[in-house]
Amino acid sequence: MINHLITQKNWQTQLSEAITSVDELLSILQLESMRAEVYVPKHFELRVPRGFVAKMAIGDRNDPLLKQVLPDQQEQINVTGYVADPLSENTQNPVKGLLHKYQSRVLLTITGACAIHCRYCFRQHFDYSANMPTADAKENIINYINANPEVNEVILSGGDPLNVTNRRLFSWLDTLESLPQVTTIRLHTRLPLVIPARLDAALLERLSQSRCHIVMVIHCNHANEIDAPTAEYLQRARASGITLLNQAVLLKGVNDTLDGQVQLSQRLFACGVLPYYLHVLDKVAGAAHFDSSEQAAIELYWSLLASLPGYLVPKLVRELPNRPFKVPIDIYSNS
Repeated sequence: MINHLITQKNWQTQLSEAITSVDELLSILQLESMRAEVYVPKHFELRVPRGFVAKMAIGDRNDPLLKQVLPDQQEQINVTGYVADPLSENTQNPVKGLLHKYQSRVLLTITGACAIHCRYCFRQHFDYSANMPTADAKENIINYINANPEVNEVILSGGDPLNVTNRRLFSWLDTLESLPQVTTIRLHTRLPLVIPARLDAALLERLSQSRCHIVMVIHCNHANEIDAPTAEYLQRARASGITLLNQAVLLKGVNDTLDGQVQLSQRLFACGVLPYYLHVLDKVAGAAHFDSSEQAAIELYWSLLASLPGYLVPKLVRELPNRPFKVPIDIYSNS
């Protein structure tokens, strides 16, 4: 009933009412005894929508959704090899607000804001203030794309591109659709899982009318993130002609079991979403406690191949700096 009341609110209200207090979150989940194990970060603070919290189990300190958002004291431990900019993105933005890492695709950071702060986020230290595209920068972005005719796909990212208003998002769509060379527009977003109501009728109608192929890559790590209302919104998006893919991050203690990955793929498929990528963790400072060994990832992947049809097995990849592609994990290296 509580989750139903939350999801009846429009997405912007849900966004504004997100929980930012560690004490409030622990109180709601009846986990006040954990207070000594967490902290209140000054940078990259707690942020989690109430509808997402409603999917968590009361009293379960090991809830897989809670682990993704609750600041842990382990984040403060400096671990060798885990750095602020693990993908060297600060060296790959030739124009303010634009990253050009892959030959035919560019990525636009149209906002630095997210509805939820995932503790393993590889951009948690990214300097968004220096990379937000202003009105002048928008013209520079268009000029850059025009000057690189091999670019035929634009990825809207951030932050989360669905964190901005429809008016602002539609303006970007209008601009990109005016470029003949752009054939595909991709949105990388966590909003459909944490505030499903963001997939409102106006957004879906606008995306369905685009002359470009629209691909929405959602970020779902655990089957528990998809309850009945979430599934319904995803199914509406699929019915609108949007290609839905999922990328997950392999997280120790969250989704690093065979049952967890099988359930995730099956629940995604039931909603019209195909598993796309399973990322080995980017080595960002503060997230070392989420990391699994590559060998463990490979063993899990072989089990997935034996348990699921091929179309439900995501590609196991790692993203490395200065590589023009996602790097596939060599699953035969220790076979």
